[in-house]
Order: sequence, then C-alpha cells, then structure tokens
Amino acid sequence: MSDLFRQSVNQNQSLPTKQSSETQAPAASARPRPKPIGTPGPLPDHDGSSSDSSASSADSAASINTIRPSSREQVAPPTHWTNYFAQELYLDHADPAQGAKAQYHVYLTPPTDVQKGPLFICHHGAGASGLSFAIFAQEVLKKIPGAGILSLEARAHGSIVAKQDNEQEEIVDFSLPTLTQDALNMIKLMQTTMNWPTIPPSVLVGHSLGGAICTQLAVDFALGTQIIGYAVIDVVEGSAIEALQHMRTYLSSRPKMFGSVDEAIQWHLRSRTVRDQRSAEASVPSLLIQTPSGKYTWRTDLNATAPWWEDWFKGMSEKFLKGRGAKLLILAGTDRLDKDLMIGQMQGKFQLQVIPEAGHFVQEDVPEKAAQLLVEFFKRNDRGALVLPPKVSDLIAQGKKV
Repeated sequence: MSDLFRQSVNQNQSLPTKQSSETQAPAASARPRPKPIGTPGPLPDHDGSSSDSSASSADSAASINTIRPSSREQVAPPTHWTNYFAQELYLDHADPAQGAKAQYHVYLTPPTDVQKGPLFICHHGAGASGLSFAIFAQEVLKKIPGAGILSLEARAHGSIVAKQDNEQEEIVDFSLPTLTQDALNMIKLMQTTMNWPTIPPSVLVGHSLGGAICTQLAVDFALGTQIIGYAVIDVVEGSAIEALQHMRTYLSSRPKMFGSVDEAIQWHLRSRTVRDQRSAEASVPSLLIQTPSGKYTWRTDLNATAPWWEDWFKGMSEKFLKGRGAKLLILAGTDRLDKDLMIGQMQGKFQLQVIPEAGHFVQEDVPEKAAQLLVEFFKRNDRGALVLPPKVSDLIAQGKKV
C-alpha cells in the first residue's frame, strides 16, 4: 500500500490534453453506473442489451440481471467484461432492520463442478473494482479450466447501498464490519441465485482493503469449512497504517478529470499505478464515470471513506494469524512485514511470497504469476485431493494381514 502512495505522490505526471480521433475512447468504454435502487427493468450494459432472472430467500429479496452482449448488437470490445467472466450479476437485498436497500454488483464464472470447486472469491482494494481481477481470472482458468471466479464490488465501487425510504440517498458507512457484511451478503445471494446447495470449496483472495475484509471473513468463520484458505495481497497492518498519513496527499495530487478513458489508462501506466497494459485496459474504464461535459471522473469518492481508514487495518496482523484455514501473504516488498508477521512467518504460520517486480496492484501488474501462486496454494491445501491410508479395521475385515 505504501508503495502506491509513494509512487503516486512523486510520479504524478501531466498528460496530453489532446487526443487523436483514433485514441479518443467512446463514452461506452466506461462501465455505466447501475440504475438507482428500485428502478424497474433490467440494467443496461455497454451495448444496452440485457436479460434477467430472479431468485429469492426467506430473509432477503435477491434479484439478478445477467447481462451479456446480444448477438444482434455490435461485437463487444476486447476489454469488455465478457472476455474475463461468464456472468455479471446485479443482486438486490433488503435489510429492513437497518433501513437499507442494496443493489450488489459482482462478476462470476461458475466452477464446472460446484461440489469440487475451486471457487476463488476475490475482493478489490479501496478505489478499485471487480475488474481488478480480470486478467488474473483469465490466467487462473488457463491453469484450472474448471475453476470458478467470483469478483465482488464494494458499496460505492459498483454496488449501491441506499436508504430504504429514500433510494436516491446512498448510505455512507465504510466501516470494516459493514463492508465485511456486504461481502458476505454478496456471496450468499450469489449462492441463492445460482441454486447451489452450498458454497463450493473456496479460496478468499483480497487485495489491500479487500485483504482486510477477507481476513475478517476468515476470522468470523463466516463461510464455515468451505473456505480452504485465504490470501492477502500487498497489505499488512504496520505499513498500511503508516501509509494512511500520505493518503490525502495522494488523492489531492492525482488528476480529478480525464478527457477520455484512454487518457486515464495512460495516466495509470505512466504513473506506474498499474504496470501491465492489459490490466490497465481491463480495469481502468470501470473506475470512471462520464460527466455531463463529456469528461471522466472517478467513480468512487475515496475522501468519503477517510473516517474509517485506520480501522480497516488496525489489528489486522493478529487476525490474519489466528483466522481458520491456510494462509498466504503476497507482497511487493519485504519492508512491509511488521513484527507480528515476521514472528508468525518464522514459525511457519503462513506462506509468504514476495514479488519485487510488482507494484501495489500485484494481481494486475503480474497477473500470471499471481494466478500461479493462488492455483498452487489451492492445490497444496485442497482437502478433497488428500488420499488417506485405509483403516486397520477395514484391512482386517478384508482378510488382509496387518
């Protein structure tokens, strides 16, 4: 995390203000914001085509719009979400006790075998989106063609949580318990929508803030024994809290507007916020919304999350070490390890992998390597792959000598 702030503060560069007609991105390149909660009818995709289905449970109302480009429309561009995931789901959830109504947004590629999995459940960091795991998802499926990928989007990052009596007023609550509950709601609603009897054997994968959320899910044992393990990408308590003092400087130094989507992509690459061209082209458009003037600004107001920054990571190292399941920590530099994690790593309590050539967005900078690490992590800890020796009583019953 601190690496991102250092780079962004020191390397903020001015970009060309003129774009040629060949590079000027069309308005449709940025993912459209979902309609306000409660608006009837399906939600639009890039091409304006849609299909929808619904499912419900006793304690929540869940509805889904699975949106794919129509064959009658123009072919989706190479960076469209359909190149990385099988489905895009909008899941509705009412919480009368909290006076809230949510429209959650996730991307999903279901596993071929729900009983065997694996399902990689991914959560992005602050200011990012579910497409932060787009190229990562492609690489995972190359290595395990039958695997599933679920990429969640937090409130104000693609999902909307608003007041039940005023659906136009979004609820500003970015506390860790609230964001963790949102993540759990998305997973459960997705399970209901897909008519799965249970969550497939899964690996939680969280980047930055997403790492804190996945760690909390593991500590809470929220998904039970279906969680094989969890992986945290480039965030530890000590360096994260230290980096927060530079957060406002970083936010004030980055551009507030872009003339085109392509200009935003180039800024991310030139500032080395994202270091891989494919990843930037896949994820950056989803970070933007188009203004009435035709320019593009950030979808997420990170300044609104400021009251909760420190609480996101406070006590994270202790929670990471005590959560149930196998543990993997992927870092872009060893300087991020704090005392608790150094001791835990020497005691063999978790696997540590350092990728010095990556920046803060490890899964975007080196998606193939990140995917390989997660696939190996799953295979090494997959309980379904264990072959246990026969019981002595069974051998005796078969008339064999023991």
